[in-house]
This record gives sequence, C-alpha cells and structure tokens, in this order.
Amino acid sequence: MAEVSDSPSTLPESHSSLPDGMLLGEANRLGADKPPSDNFDLLDWSLTLPTDLNKDLKADTIYEKPLSSGFELKPLFYTADDGGMVFACPNVGAKTSKNTKYARTELREMLRRGNMRVKTQGITKNNWVFAGAHGSVKRKAAAVEGSLEATLAVNRVSITGDEKMVGRVIIGQIHATDDEPIRLYYRKLPNNQFGSIYFAHEENDGDDTWVNLIGSRSHTLPDPTDGIRLNEKFSYKISVENNVLFVTLIRQSKPNITKTFDMTDSGYGKSNQYMYFKAGVYNQNNGGDPRDYVKATFYHLKNQHPGYRN
Repeated sequence: MAEVSDSPSTLPESHSSLPDGMLLGEANRLGADKPPSDNFDLLDWSLTLPTDLNKDLKADTIYEKPLSSGFELKPLFYTADDGGMVFACPNVGAKTSKNTKYARTELREMLRRGNMRVKTQGITKNNWVFAGAHGSVKRKAAAVEGSLEATLAVNRVSITGDEKMVGRVIIGQIHATDDEPIRLYYRKLPNNQFGSIYFAHEENDGDDTWVNLIGSRSHTLPDPTDGIRLNEKFSYKISVENNVLFVTLIRQSKPNITKTFDMTDSGYGKSNQYMYFKAGVYNQNNGGDPRDYVKATFYHLKNQHPGYRN
C-alpha cells in the first residue's frame, strides 16, 4: 500500500509557497450582476447538470463555448449576490450513466477549450497524464500532471435519507479513465455544527484508501475538532507531481493542512490512463426527500498544467 504522509518534508513549490491562513484568490473581484463565465474562465470546462431536458436518459452537458458565453440555469448554476459561482444539486436527479449512483452539478476539465475536433475521451489534447506514463503517451496528451485550486463555501448539505449518505458532497476530483485518483469530500451531519474534510484515493481498478484532513467520513461522528461550518469559506489545492498526490486545505487565520499520497503503484501510469479535474457539487446522497439538495459557492477556481499549450 502506498504511504500517506501527514507532514511532508518536501512539498512542490506550488504548495510550499501557499501562505498559512490566506485563502486563494481573495483579490478576485466578482460581479454579482454577471453570469459565471464573466467572473471565471470557463472555456477550460464543460458542465454536467442533474437534468435530462432532451430525454436521452442521461444527465445534460453544457460544453465549453456555450458555458463560457453566459450560460446560467437557476437554481442549479448561477451567480450569487456576492458574485460567487453557485452549484446546486438535488438528491434525486439525472445521472451521467446507468452505472452512476449519484447526481451532480459539476465542471469537467476540457483542455481542448472548445476545439470540437479534439475528442473528449482518451489520450488526446483534451486530457493529461501522470509522469509515470510512457513517453509516447505523454506526447499525445495535453499535459503531464498539474494542479487545481479553489476557494468555496459549502452552503447546504443533504439532511434526509440513509444516515450513511446524509451530509456528503464531493467538491473536487481527479478523474481517470474509469476510476478516481482523488475524490475530495465535505461532510456535515445534521446534528453537528461543523463539517469534515477528507479524501479517497482509488487505485486503478482497485480499492479506496481514505485519508482524513479534518474529522472523518463517519456517519456517527460528533462535531469534528476544528471543523468547517456551512457558509464558511475555505480553499483547497490538489496537485500531482512525479506521481505523488498533494492535497492542501487552507483556512483563514489557521495553519494549512497538507497530506501526500504516493501513487507510483496505483496503476495510473498505464498507456490507457488519462486524467481530468472536476469541481462543483457531486451529491453523495441519492435518497430521502426529493426536494433535498446540496449547494456550494465557488469564489476562485484555477487549473494549471506545467508546459501546457492548447
């Protein structure tokens, strides 16, 4: 099993330069009277919605160009009164495939930036790979490794349904061909004031390893020590460098928390494995009151890939 480190001795420059207690993107000026694409560069993303307006039995997708041209759809995706980019998703909604358990309002990284001649799946200029991939694979991909950073507040979590699902939402991911090198979770239980932050690393065609940043994923957890309230802003940064996963949690006036995970033996260096970031709300509750939902507001979102050229 790969080693998880709580206090890494050597961080990549992109993480070691993150100041404690300073949220990412705080200098951003967001306009409340603008659509999300006027406040954020969304040409690098498509949006999955929990709707099925064309009745094809799959969740609807808004691709890069329409998304970056002023798209909004209240109450699922819109600009908040403070200029933040709002994502909301009901417990019960359209899913991306028959094998998917949960609905989402979530961005999917699209490095092709609207070039429809580039395929969205596979080793193409739309996706990136790990450093452990073969040289020929690296040349075909858009980039090798990279980082995702966000500042957000989780405004609401689910409060009804199966107690093992209540309060869970994924707020950031690296998705591979079929599996997820990381799923970053926020969870707040109905009787708690504070929420937990943790992540899962899924081996390629293998099991999950769970790593806690604050609190845990337990559905019986008392208020987690030093947890995060609903509507409280915080930042995260997810990076991959030389097959190592770095996850940093940043909060105002508090020390940063960083965990690392060596993914060398996780199977993502294979020639069929490609990656893309995801961000938004991926509701991890598919039951309870159909009016129940999750909601988060993003104030900063930035994906980076060293040496990337569109």
